[in-house]
Amino acid sequence: MLFAILGYGRFGRAFADLLVQAGRSVRAYDPRAIVPPERAAASLAEVVQGAQWIVLAMPVPDLCAALQALRPHLHAGQTVIDVGSVKLHPCALMDEHLGAAIPHAGTHPLFGPLSLTRGERPLRVVVCASARHPHAAGRTRQLFAELGCEVIEQDPVAHDRAMASTHALAFFIAKGLVDMGVDDAMTMAPPSFQCLQHMLAAVRGDAGHLFAAIQQENPFAAEARARLVDSLGLIHRKLLTEADADGSLAIPNLPEAPP
Repeated sequence: MLFAILGYGRFGRAFADLLVQAGRSVRAYDPRAIVPPERAAASLAEVVQGAQWIVLAMPVPDLCAALQALRPHLHAGQTVIDVGSVKLHPCALMDEHLGAAIPHAGTHPLFGPLSLTRGERPLRVVVCASARHPHAAGRTRQLFAELGCEVIEQDPVAHDRAMASTHALAFFIAKGLVDMGVDDAMTMAPPSFQCLQHMLAAVRGDAGHLFAAIQQENPFAAEARARLVDSLGLIHRKLLTEADADGSLAIPNLPEAPP
């Protein structure tokens, strides 16, 4: 089974390695990156020729132009998936440019190069089915299951809403800490800071363009950021003006589970 990977950045390389480790054949094309000779194709037409799977691993802002250039080289016997961190826009673009003729599905692997290098398990992936191609979504679920992934099925709206309050906020907080000069290798950091160190390492391990895509391509991210900024502002004002005699400033514990 041959996979054509379009985009050989950090995730494209890592995903290609994962496929090869699972016994799949890989060919890649990226005019802006160095692809090893044993995997390299010279053009879009060459990379997709004979491939059963087409993996769109380029930055999300480049997806529309890539689909337009790719479409004449595709046929109905191939399945196209994207691996973007947002889903509404990519899934809509695939529906628009591939339509009913070319099977496709949206995916978001909830892992990156760093988690693959660390051998973190389980790997999880979200699959968003196109209403026109339920069988393609089924094949995609099976593919990721064979790669050892736990598969979560969601529609693009539910995915992007969830990512706005998790993925987008994690990157937003990390960006703020990095811009403040907070060092993720601080020797005086207490254990409570270790989770932030892990988050900083994780987001720095992703491609630099991913921050803007996660924030600007997700239609729900701006609202989530605004809620966070409002919440932090309120906490900041309370800390300046209120005492904690009654414990009102404490972080509440999670409710205990019923026996």
